[in-house]
Amino acid sequence: MVLTRHPDNPIITRESISSSLPELDDVSSVFNPGAVLVDGKVHLLLRVQNRGRETYLLHAVSDDGVQFDIDPEPVVFKGIEEISSPVYHVYDPRITKLDGRYYIMLALDIHNGCRLGLAVTDDFQEYKFLGIKSHIDNRNGVLFPERINGQVFRLDRPNHPMADGPGSGEMIWLVSSRDFTRWIPHSPVLQGRPHFWDERIGAGPPPVKTRDGWLLLYHGVATHFSSSNIYQAGAALLELEDPCNLLARTRFNILEPREMYELVGQVPNVVFPSGMVVWDTDDEGFALPDSRVSIYYGAADTVVGLAETTIAELVRACREA
Repeated sequence: MVLTRHPDNPIITRESISSSLPELDDVSSVFNPGAVLVDGKVHLLLRVQNRGRETYLLHAVSDDGVQFDIDPEPVVFKGIEEISSPVYHVYDPRITKLDGRYYIMLALDIHNGCRLGLAVTDDFQEYKFLGIKSHIDNRNGVLFPERINGQVFRLDRPNHPMADGPGSGEMIWLVSSRDFTRWIPHSPVLQGRPHFWDERIGAGPPPVKTRDGWLLLYHGVATHFSSSNIYQAGAALLELEDPCNLLARTRFNILEPREMYELVGQVPNVVFPSGMVVWDTDDEGFALPDSRVSIYYGAADTVVGLAETTIAELVRACREA
């Protein structure tokens, strides 16, 4: 496999959450974290679910990317209360450093589906909600870490209604904006491959700039096993100047559920990459080929796993026929 699971896996479990708040006492699960590297420290935003199936985001920080100190108080997004529609859940954060600030794409469950929300923080202490940024059912939004020709770019995955549950989709789209307000769709970037491991897909962590292109991790869902969908991870390379252009894509998954904590849980058979930390970049912001890469993923929608590799290994996997 391209990725190597950390020997301490799962690195964060429900027992890792310690809080005096009644709603965070004896939680059910913690999974799908957003991740970013700030001054040598790894910051996570954890999706935590309690026994009432209420959802909270908790901030965590680590010096080594393995052992985390987790805040006992949930993140509060100032301004989210101004949304006219009831918001039932805020979850699956993706964190991007852009223009010197830390932007957070969020999934928001409202009365008629899922929408993409956007928040920002400068210090992981105070958070400002910037509004809903999609007007159709949508998931898995991630921002690129730099502007391209003055524009902000985002990948997302419009949903289709599903007879057996929440909406899903099989296309990752590229959209752009100049002001974070009006978003313009461009074209599909990546499509699911029917009958194979990634029939349904969605973007994972924010793309990473490499000399070979924008490196994107994504999740793929194999649905042809009828009653048991299998969530796996793959990677792709997009053109630097025009991310609409797909350069290469992994033929095989790079991580699939094999360990007990990935096979058994709230949702069985799931590895879901949502955070990626690249430890070494050059002076122009390109990830170094031999850089250590830490990938944080939700396992069975119950715990957080960590897998490691290098940029070179991920690029090689994309280009492997």
